[in-house]
Amino acid sequence: MMSRRLSPIVLAVAFVMAAGTAYWLWRWQKVARSVPSIHDITTDTQDPPPFVAILPLRASASNSAEYGGESIAVLQRAGYPDLGPATLAEPAGAAFNRALTAAREMGWEIVAADSGDGRIEAIATTRWLRFKDDVVVRVRDTEHGSRVDVRSVSRIGRSDLGTNAARIRAFLARLQS
Repeated sequence: MMSRRLSPIVLAVAFVMAAGTAYWLWRWQKVARSVPSIHDITTDTQDPPPFVAILPLRASASNSAEYGGESIAVLQRAGYPDLGPATLAEPAGAAFNRALTAAREMGWEIVAADSGDGRIEAIATTRWLRFKDDVVVRVRDTEHGSRVDVRSVSRIGRSDLGTNAARIRAFLARLQS
């Protein structure tokens, strides 16, 4: 009988693929341990922006669109103490237009944009695994301009591995630039 030996190139490719997979799994486990195990992130934990127009699209989502209350807020504040609303010097109407432009630049699928209510609802799709997350932006007048709050909620999964917080940070940075 003839024995077949694997070529060194095939072995090297198999090793690189196995090492890459192991690294990817280790990295995600490290991320999961470093963020709170929540999937609903908002810049206003006392009065989170509610979803309205997007609710029918979430009908089959395993995660509720209802905010989880103080227990979630405590975890969020501990894990993401930097998250808060954006304060803009311009009136709410101008801030709304700016927020809508930023949402479009982020590549979000706009579901509703109600300037009278100061509410933008959108779907954000993650790059690699194509998960759909829902985002609501609320713009309100303040004494010195406007306040912009954002909420991002995963449709599935107990933890978002920090994705929603990163999305909100990126949106606020774009809004304020």
